[in-house]
Amino acid sequence: MTHFASFDSLRASCLDLPGGDPEAAAAVARREAELTKPPGSLGRLEELVGWLAFWQGKSPPRLANVEILVFAGNHGVTARGVSAYPPEVTAQMVANFAHGGAAINQLAKLVGAELRVIALDLDHPTADFTEHAAMEEAQFLAAVASGYEAVSPQADLVVLGEMGIGNTTAAAAVAAALFGEGGARFAGHGTGLDEEGLKRKRAAIDRALARHRAILGDPLRIAAALGGRELAALLGAALAARHRCIPVLLDGFVCTAAVAPLVKLRADALDHTRAGHRSAESGHRLLLEELRMQPLLDLDMRLGEGSGAAVAVLVLRAALACHTGMATFAEARVSGKDG
Repeated sequence: MTHFASFDSLRASCLDLPGGDPEAAAAVARREAELTKPPGSLGRLEELVGWLAFWQGKSPPRLANVEILVFAGNHGVTARGVSAYPPEVTAQMVANFAHGGAAINQLAKLVGAELRVIALDLDHPTADFTEHAAMEEAQFLAAVASGYEAVSPQADLVVLGEMGIGNTTAAAAVAAALFGEGGARFAGHGTGLDEEGLKRKRAAIDRALARHRAILGDPLRIAAALGGRELAALLGAALAARHRCIPVLLDGFVCTAAVAPLVKLRADALDHTRAGHRSAESGHRLLLEELRMQPLLDLDMRLGEGSGAAVAVLVLRAALACHTGMATFAEARVSGKDG
C-alpha cells in the first residue's frame, strides 16, 4: 500500500521520475518511414504512436489494456453558491455510473476500456476553502495515495476523469494559484452557472487566494488548500503512471488543473500525458496554453467523467492500427519516393 508520510516525501516522489525508452520510439519511427505513404502524411497520428512506444518501452506499442479511472469527491465550497447543481448530485452520478447509465459507460464500452469509478469519502466534503484549507496534510496525502494505488501496473494506457459538484471552482482556484491573475482568469460557467453565480464563483476564488497567500509558492500545499479529494487522487494517479511508465490521456479542465502542480515541481513531469481534448470550459484553453499542451480533440465537450479523453482513445487506436496494419513499400511492391 502506497503511503506518503508528508508533503516532503510526496515532493521527493514527484521529483524522482523515470524517463521513457528512446529505442522503442526510434523503432516506431523507422517503421513509419517504410510504410506506404508520404513521410509525415498521417500527421499527429505518427507522433502519437511514437509517444506510446516511448513510454511503454514497446515497439509496436499496445492498447490491449486501457483503463479509465474516474475519481469522485465533494466540496465544501459549494456552500458559496458556486454550482448550478446541489452537492448530492455527486453521489447520485456515482450510482448512475455503477448502473451503466452515464456517457462514460457507453464510451468505455465503445473504446474497449475498463471503467473504474473511485468515490472518495463523499459523505464528508472537503472544507470550504474560503475559510480553511480544503484538506489538511494527512487528508490530502491519503487522497493522493488512493489515486496512486488505483493505477494497475499492467495498464497500457490510463484515461483520467472526475466527478464532483463544485470541482470546476476548485480547479480554477488551483490554476489561479499556480499561474496567477485571480478568479476572473480561470473561472467559467461550469455546469451552467448564470452570471450572478459566476460572480460568486470568482469572488470565492479570490477570497481563497487571499486567505491562503502564505502557501502560494508551494504547488503541493496549493493542491491541498484549494483542491479536492478527486483532484488529489488524479495527481496521484498521474504520478503512479509516470513511475510505472504508462502513458496517460487527460480529460478536461479539472483533470488538467489537478495534475498541473506536478509541472511546477518538475518541468517534464507530464511528458507521459497528452490532453485528450480541449473542454468548452473557458479556463481549459488558458491552462493548456500555460502547460504547452496541444489537445487531440476539440468538440465543445464539457461533461467531465473522462468523456472527452475516452473519445480520444479512438484516435490512438486509429494511429496504432495504421502503424501496425499498413504494408511497407517493399511488402506492397510500391515504389518509394526515390524510386
